[in-house]
Amino acid sequence: MIQVLPSTRMKRSLLQMVITFAVILSIWQLCVVLFNLPKYIVPSPLNVWVSLHDQASLLLRHSIVTLQEIGLGLLLGVVLGLSSALILLLNSTINRWLLPVLIISQAIPVFALAPVLMLWFGYGIASKVVMSAIIIFFPITVCCYDGLKNTPKGYLELAKTFGLTPWQTLWRVKLPSALPALGSGLCVAVVIAPIGAVIGEWVGASAGLGYYMLQSNARMQTADMFAALFILSCLSIFLYFLTDFLLNRFIVWTASE
Repeated sequence: MIQVLPSTRMKRSLLQMVITFAVILSIWQLCVVLFNLPKYIVPSPLNVWVSLHDQASLLLRHSIVTLQEIGLGLLLGVVLGLSSALILLLNSTINRWLLPVLIISQAIPVFALAPVLMLWFGYGIASKVVMSAIIIFFPITVCCYDGLKNTPKGYLELAKTFGLTPWQTLWRVKLPSALPALGSGLCVAVVIAPIGAVIGEWVGASAGLGYYMLQSNARMQTADMFAALFILSCLSIFLYFLTDFLLNRFIVWTASE
């Protein structure tokens, strides 16, 4: 079987995404022309491009704020998710009580938590970081816990043969075996983390792409709002491919064949 290198697979994915993006833009432009849609309802891709060019410096400033919120939220969410997964694995008593709570917590709409977080952490960056961490906490916890719990029996038997202690088995066998599952959780997390940051900015902020979208919407500057949405999408795509590249670089056994 011919092995597909990670770089080749990434180039192929990027090419497919570019083609898909071009098709979407074409359909978008065609709909605007055919139905004669006013630009304050649905701007054309050209209008959005003009907005991106004219508001480049302002969009860059807001993008940096949102990217900081996403990055810190990812860091906090991954640390909390890994810690929770280890606690669930090592303590069966906590597992019986905490796992149902984690599942039930997902029934609470994330948007409903935003005002509470604003009250607790203020309108600065802290509330947005916490919001991003909350939204990725569950997938990271579940994926890591599932990977730790489902370590292949052959690996565990081999660890017993070598006389490894439970802690040595955890760090040398279970954690490395769980890395592919954790990688899947990370790929999901980097895509949905911007949602938490933007929701926080919608509820209350003075900077960020979500704040910029609200201000543009209030002024009926729809092209500016679409420009911010485009940049937010690009950030999510960039974070996904960066994560995928790093996973294939440092976790070699996740490489596709």
